[in-house]
Amino acid sequence: MLSPQLFHKILGVAFSLLLYCAQGKPAVISPPPGFRNLSEDQIDERFMLGTYSYHLHFYLDVPLCSIFMLCKLSAIFYNLMWMITASGGKIFATSEKKADFHTTLTKCKEAGGSIATPRNPDENDAILYFVKTFNTYAYLGIKECLIPSRFQFLGSTQLSYTNWHLNEPSGKGEEECVEMYTDGTWNDKSCNKNRLIVCQF
Repeated sequence: MLSPQLFHKILGVAFSLLLYCAQGKPAVISPPPGFRNLSEDQIDERFMLGTYSYHLHFYLDVPLCSIFMLCKLSAIFYNLMWMITASGGKIFATSEKKADFHTTLTKCKEAGGSIATPRNPDENDAILYFVKTFNTYAYLGIKECLIPSRFQFLGSTQLSYTNWHLNEPSGKGEEECVEMYTDGTWNDKSCNKNRLIVCQF
C-alpha cells in the first residue's frame, strides 16, 4: 500500500528526473556529501530530493531499476498537469478537464490508471475534494448492471460501499452511469454528459 507520504517522495524523484528524460539523457543524480556511493547492481541508492510542489526535502531509497518507471510517471504528471490527492493505497488525480463517461475511461487508461472508484468513505472524500474544488460533478467507476436500478463496480463486482443521494438511484434503466454530487453523494446519470475526469492509480 502506497502511503501519501511515500507518494510525495516518489513524485519528487519523478520531477527531478523529468529534465533528464525529456532530453533523452541517462537519469543520474549524485547523492549528497556524506552518503556512500552504491554500484548500479545494488538494491538502492540514497538521494537528497526536493519536491517542487511542496518545497520540502526528503531522504529516499530509490531502486535504480525504477528509474524508467519514474520517468514515465513524471511525464504523465508534467504533461497533463494533474492535481492529486491520496487515500490509503490509492492516488486520485484530475487535470480539471471534462468528458463523457467512455472518454473518461479512455483518458484514465492512457494515463496508466482507471476511473476513480470509491470503495470506502475515505476514498469518497478524496474524490469529493476535486468535485468541491472545481464545483462540478464527476463520473465514478460504477455502472448499472442488467437489472434496472442495480449497480456494480466496473468489472461486475458487487458494490461493497455506496453513498447514494436521497431517493437515488432513480433512473430505472435509463441512467446507466453514476456521478458524484458536490456534497459527495451519488446519482445515477446518463453516460453522455461531460463530467470532471478523475482517475485513480
